Amino acid sequence: MAEKTTPDFVAIDSLRPGTQNLNLVVKVLDVKEVVNKKRPDGSAVKIAECNVGDASGTIMFTARNKQVDLMKVENMVTIRNGKIDMFKGTMRLAVDKWGLIQEAGAADWEVKVDNNLSLVEYELVAVTDR
Repeated sequence: MAEKTTPDFVAIDSLRPGTQNLNLVVKVLDVKEVVNKKRPDGSAVKIAECNVGDASGTIMFTARNKQVDLMKVENMVTIRNGKIDMFKGTMRLAVDKWGLIQEAGAADWEVKVDNNLSLVEYELVAVTDR
């Protein structure tokens, strides 16, 4: 049987495009619901863009369905097994079905709002061998 290990938590300013298996503790700064639809089978689809941050910076988090209910302004949340998705050349933090979002306790740090990683635009550059 495998031994349980403690997760390594990272800071927002260390996030890069394409990274995954991310564990973070963040504070929810803003929530904007972008999709709220009912499917023909009666189930609902909810998507919200949330600005979250820690002591090193902020990033946009895409919350889906049940995740939206946890993302309330001023809440502290723990994100387990998160990943970085690219949307229109910018980074978005997301948690898929293999990840977990939980409420966290209070933090003793202030959010650094002047370092928003979702405002940095990335461009895919093709590299050719000569």
